[in-house]
Amino acid sequence: MKTGISVNFALSADAAREVFSRLRLLGYDCADLQSFVDTETEWFSSPDRDLLWRQIGEAARDSGIEISQTHGPWRFPPRDFTEEDRAERFEKMCAALEGTAAVGAPCMAIHNIMPFGADKNPEPQRFLDMNREFFSRLLEKAKACGTVIALENMPFPNLTLSTPSEVLAFVREFDSPYFRVCLDTGHAAVFGLSPGESVRLIGRDALACLHVHDNDGVHDYHWLPYRGVIDWADFSRALHEIGFDGALSLETNVSGKLPPSVRPEWEKALAATARALTMKP
Repeated sequence: MKTGISVNFALSADAAREVFSRLRLLGYDCADLQSFVDTETEWFSSPDRDLLWRQIGEAARDSGIEISQTHGPWRFPPRDFTEEDRAERFEKMCAALEGTAAVGAPCMAIHNIMPFGADKNPEPQRFLDMNREFFSRLLEKAKACGTVIALENMPFPNLTLSTPSEVLAFVREFDSPYFRVCLDTGHAAVFGLSPGESVRLIGRDALACLHVHDNDGVHDYHWLPYRGVIDWADFSRALHEIGFDGALSLETNVSGKLPPSVRPEWEKALAATARALTMKP
């Protein structure tokens, strides 16, 4: 099992080389590229974006880093109710899929569309129908790009398609090798669910990638592992039980408020924690 962590940087090969070289020095194998999340940036608007995407993929490979996954477009609060809003989301997600393929990542984690808001769903059937229509079309683009869409479980108790079991059932409806699951450990914990049991539920064939972080079981804090409520020994054990061979990818970073004199040591400790989590208890 490999280790990775989320990264975000300017659309620049030089910026990429700096970030990826740092990850390699810390001992990571992979990066979760989250620069496609914000669609109001040069990652989407630059006329040279296709070339720069490829250069960033080359910078990763030259640094000995695999871009194991990307994170697709997300805005908060979500605006997915009108056809115009969904058309805009679809266009940006298609661009992000192209970018994911260009940097050499095998999958793009993404949230469901949320036509009624992030934590409410007054019309569950309409919600599901909108998502079925949206992802049916997006899967055609994913197949053309050779990129897997990894649908992520969410931390919103009142939203359909939030729990790992709901996401898995929805993904299975499509029976497509290009549609799988991204398990977010912290989002599962908000529901009082065991990430280890979620791994076992999803299984190796459906589990495309991970977002690994901790919390207090109530709020989506994105804490470092071992700070909160998650049973990390069971989580690691479950990954080995199903034979997961992807990246244990952290979606958390040490605080930017740390003094510069101690921040490097925290970063080393976080990388060591990721490596420890890949070991079978």
